[in-house]
Amino acid sequence: MAKKDSGGVDRRAFLGGIGAAGAAAAAVAGVKPSPAEAKPTALPPVSQSYATTIAQLEQAPPIDHGPGADAQHITNPGSDYMVDVLIALGYKYVAATPGTTFRGLQESVINYAQGKMEWLSCAHEEISGSMAHGYAKAAGKPMIIMVHNTVGLQHASMAMYNCWADRVPMLVILGNYADGALRSSSADWDHSMLDNAAMVRGYIKYDEQPGSLQHYKESMLRGHGLMMTAPSGPIVMVCEQTLQEDTQSRKPQPPMPAYVAATQPAPDPGAIHQIAQMLVTAKNPVIVADRATRSQADVQNLVKLAEALQVPVIDKLGRMNFPTNHYLNGAPGLTSEADLILALDPGDLASYVERLPESIARDTIRTARPDCKVISIDSELLASAGNYQDKQRFYQADFPVAADSPTTLPYLIEAVNSAMSTARRNENPQREARQREAFYIKRQADMAYAAVGWDSQPISVARMCMEIWNQIKGDPWSVVSSTGFQSNWPARLWDFTDYSQYHGGSGAAGIGYIGGAAIGCALAHKDNGGAVCVSFQGDGDFMMGPGAMWTAAHHRIPLLMVIHNNRAWYQETMSVQILASRRDRHPDRGRIGTEIVDPNINYANVAQGFGVYAEPQITHPDQLAPAIARALKVVKSGHPALLDIVSQGR
Repeated sequence: MAKKDSGGVDRRAFLGGIGAAGAAAAAVAGVKPSPAEAKPTALPPVSQSYATTIAQLEQAPPIDHGPGADAQHITNPGSDYMVDVLIALGYKYVAATPGTTFRGLQESVINYAQGKMEWLSCAHEEISGSMAHGYAKAAGKPMIIMVHNTVGLQHASMAMYNCWADRVPMLVILGNYADGALRSSSADWDHSMLDNAAMVRGYIKYDEQPGSLQHYKESMLRGHGLMMTAPSGPIVMVCEQTLQEDTQSRKPQPPMPAYVAATQPAPDPGAIHQIAQMLVTAKNPVIVADRATRSQADVQNLVKLAEALQVPVIDKLGRMNFPTNHYLNGAPGLTSEADLILALDPGDLASYVERLPESIARDTIRTARPDCKVISIDSELLASAGNYQDKQRFYQADFPVAADSPTTLPYLIEAVNSAMSTARRNENPQREARQREAFYIKRQADMAYAAVGWDSQPISVARMCMEIWNQIKGDPWSVVSSTGFQSNWPARLWDFTDYSQYHGGSGAAGIGYIGGAAIGCALAHKDNGGAVCVSFQGDGDFMMGPGAMWTAAHHRIPLLMVIHNNRAWYQETMSVQILASRRDRHPDRGRIGTEIVDPNINYANVAQGFGVYAEPQITHPDQLAPAIARALKVVKSGHPALLDIVSQGR
């Protein structure tokens, strides 16, 4: 007999959903939590005194120092003009940990730009960078972070590298003491360098150190355009302190010209025609998409292309490229059967046709058919390489095309429809029937795998994910974290249909990304009308930047943070255990140095200390449904909430 839980989804009800392809877990509502269950800590109230103080300060008139003002009083500072340029380019948010080298810009943002820009306070520069990374993917436009000279840039550098590897725009404004004669302390010297951007130049798209306000304006226009043209990436603007703090020149600054975005790179018509012919004549083509979309229109275009050909699409989840409940959403193994692979901004093209197994020999194995042809439409071919190896292993495509996939798709759809003969079009019903059956089998298998260990302790990862889906699927929602460490259960069993519902991972697999990035994504969704935003974050990732929770609480950014608490850096646990086994040593000793135990950390208590609502630590699956319901009520009221779920490894 199936075991019933207290308000969640029982195993029999879950498996009952297999009868229809794409069905999710059955909803069981209205059951009260167990009387023995611990009560959650009350939500901290909004600080009325703080809010009132800020409101009063915003309404206060400027201070008039009178005719006797001395040279210490600055009127019309350079940073006001610099902020005007940023506003004209559409920037709305600045995330930063305070630093003296950008204090002039900070003062202009919080006073001069009232109502036009918002300052987001962060406890660490890596959190600022991760926030900007996540925000840009969800909002479709970049955010500013400001960092204090060398030390701030060193803290932000990991987040910047993730952003670069993920090909996402971010504006990094770096404060600087350029004139050594004006450095007033030993710390000023310790925090300075001659070439400020040198330490990150291998993973940014552009940097500049303007010497005047006009130079700054021109550099910002150039840099913004480069940043927003595929492939995107962070840029660094080094802003000298005196340029910010001194009075503007008596000579009027030239007007700010309107920014005009460059067109995105597209293939020439001949290449598009050739690709269309290859797709139409192939017997068993497959499309693989990684960072192939930037909007819902791009997702719809990819659906149109796939349906025109009745070809499966394998979504590598660099973004939400293709609906998970569409019958053409294909399984990864399909590339081994393909005679043609069309790779759209693939990220790691080699992995589609070959693999390097975790073995002693490390021999490359071709997984694609020997006769399989590979077309790659990839803006990465327009980016230069450097010391950092984020381009992945090289694979020589049969037809490499240096272009932006979202820009190319409409032209390719038109070319495919023109190239389709009547005979080829008549094949589509049979192809569609095969793809529907394959999708049904794939979804059935995933449902069955997810039900294994449904009532076990520690809580199964599939159960954790599906209990959340059961309660949010009727609302607008978004997963604002990667889900690879959760075995991609949301992508396998939830219905992702809109670009806004998933934004991909860190880019460079940098641990510590999720906390800030999820908050940045949630901020963008808050601005766009609101959605229930959910992040899945490992306990190891959480420990890299727990201060992100304070930013979410302080700025009232609604987000459900789910801590996948497997009490380990589990990827490394598995890796060391594999190596120990090869050396005929006990694999359990591979846990030494890779577990987060003794003492076990209670992340709910940590969250409460930052002012975030948190349920008592969840250790039994029966606790999931009522705890999720209470946490979602908090999130829908406009606050962040955290669930600390003691879970299995993957």
